[in-house]
Amino acid sequence: MSRAIVEASDEAALAGLYATGWDPPGDVVASVRDILHDVRSRGDAALVEWTRRFDFPGAAVECLRVELPSLERAAAALPHEITAGLRLARDRVAAFHERQRGRDLEHRDADGTRSALLVRPLRAVGAYVPGGTARLPSSVVMGVVPAKIAGVPRVVVTTPPRRDGTIDPAIVFACVLCGVDELYAAGGAQAIGALAFGTATVAKVDKIVGPGNAYVTEAKRQVFGLCGIDGLAGPSEVLVVADTNARPEFVAGELIAQAEHDPLARVAAVSQDRALLERVAALLDGPFATACGRGEIVERVLAERTFLVHARDRAAVLEVIDRFAPEHLSLQTADAAALIPHISRAGAIFVGDDTPVAAGDYIAGSNHVLPTSGAARFSSGLRTADFERTMSLVENSRARMSGDARTLAALAEFEGLPAHARTALLRLEDER
Repeated sequence: MSRAIVEASDEAALAGLYATGWDPPGDVVASVRDILHDVRSRGDAALVEWTRRFDFPGAAVECLRVELPSLERAAAALPHEITAGLRLARDRVAAFHERQRGRDLEHRDADGTRSALLVRPLRAVGAYVPGGTARLPSSVVMGVVPAKIAGVPRVVVTTPPRRDGTIDPAIVFACVLCGVDELYAAGGAQAIGALAFGTATVAKVDKIVGPGNAYVTEAKRQVFGLCGIDGLAGPSEVLVVADTNARPEFVAGELIAQAEHDPLARVAAVSQDRALLERVAALLDGPFATACGRGEIVERVLAERTFLVHARDRAAVLEVIDRFAPEHLSLQTADAAALIPHISRAGAIFVGDDTPVAAGDYIAGSNHVLPTSGAARFSSGLRTADFERTMSLVENSRARMSGDARTLAALAEFEGLPAHARTALLRLEDER
């Protein structure tokens, strides 16, 4: 069966591509609410009970906190190639995020008035690292390293234990490598609740970051306000922009790579060259699509959430990018440099044949925690600033206050706040 290629103007066919927002099923919302209420009410006892139910049947309070071994001991449990790769990822992520560090900004006007923006690290951050169908030590690197660069003194990782109660050795190594202060064998909505509310074992944090399944993401939504969150990360997404010179295998390869993340992933390619899209379609319909494994997940995405879009001109290509606002944007075109100034809605952009999206997942140095479901319209990927907060500072000179007092008072009176106005006028009386 030949895979359909749709026109960029076909609104109905592309409705699924342009769907936005976090909208979990009602049973997920209700289940998460119950779990969070239980953890808030019963603390460790609830955390242990939910861990027994979903992850480790033998869970107990003393199993929650995981002792971190030495780096040498953690490395001994893994192949050298993996430890070397994680070290490289850590170093590149550190270098990229170090360049993003906020600095205090201070200015003094001619009359002596001082104004400043002061940058301070958060005091405690929780990084959630998923378990489930894939081990993800890279998520430790992405969530922890920027926090450490920002100067956060307490960085906690929570991750689901395996059925025997242990944590995957690669995750343990990544935690030690990146300087994690505390590691807990707890996952799901119950772990988010422990981080947000605190328990006798897990002290609460100021912010929770990191990807997770629908229950984890909904839990982050429900605790937001009590603590901060990085965002609501939905299933993976990619949009490949390809021109006539693009290699069909590279285009199809990016679609399949994101498809293997999640059965609800959305993958798309857009091109002005219909013949290229037809060659990509043939690859997706053949053995190329399942040759790498995880075939059941890939096949479901390719059948239900894959879009091959034919655009009449460059303006139509840019419209597809803008309306999808993809998590990952792969530019496999000769004119990528000319396209980039017109792109404002994407989580991360990967340019050229030599930059697979997977580079950003691991060792490019950029962060792989990115906005999904159209959130790139208003939010950004995880960065150093997410682990910092700012405070403004103002110190008026006597001359500035004298000159501003009556204007300040007039504005306050106009808004019906006479006590505000008096604080300005008192300064004039003091002067007299």
